[in-house]
Amino acid sequence: VHHLLGLDAVAFAHRVAVTVDSLTRSHSPARFWPVHPTSGRFATEASADSQTIAVANAKRYSAFVAWVETLDMQRVAALYRRAYPQFQRAYENLGYPGSYFNDRVIAVIDHLLDAPTIPEPIEVKLANVKGPIQPARPWVMVEFADPELEDRSSGQKLMLRIGKDNARQLKAKLVEVRAAITQPR
Repeated sequence: VHHLLGLDAVAFAHRVAVTVDSLTRSHSPARFWPVHPTSGRFATEASADSQTIAVANAKRYSAFVAWVETLDMQRVAALYRRAYPQFQRAYENLGYPGSYFNDRVIAVIDHLLDAPTIPEPIEVKLANVKGPIQPARPWVMVEFADPELEDRSSGQKLMLRIGKDNARQLKAKLVEVRAAITQPR
């Protein structure tokens, strides 16, 4: 897999460990993701008194979700087990000696499965950036208008941004992969 993504095994393991670890936190830096971020801009739609995530925004994630749908999670689990020593080393190098990467993977999957499903469209607003330096790409500085949603982790917010149908499909695959990596061999 890492060869397909243009990364050596160590770099791939590091990116996976960083991404998994960060999905329950407030920020998950895209520069460390093991896959390329989706192309195009995050899209919103304005109405008279609010801005919402555009329905078309979910289409940006369709190719990735369609690819994930094709994956046999038993084979993914087998690849994961084979590469596990590299993932474990990368996780320990992040500052978690004596902790098991697999425990973190399961916790993060459970966390993503707990992402809420709420009625769409979801209201958003431009983030209020304080200070003299304003972002060059302000559209990436969108936050959820509902403070409860905005306080969620980066992983759960991503599950909301991709659209409820994409999230439903990814959650089904997460359930499959969780079962595959936790079943006795």
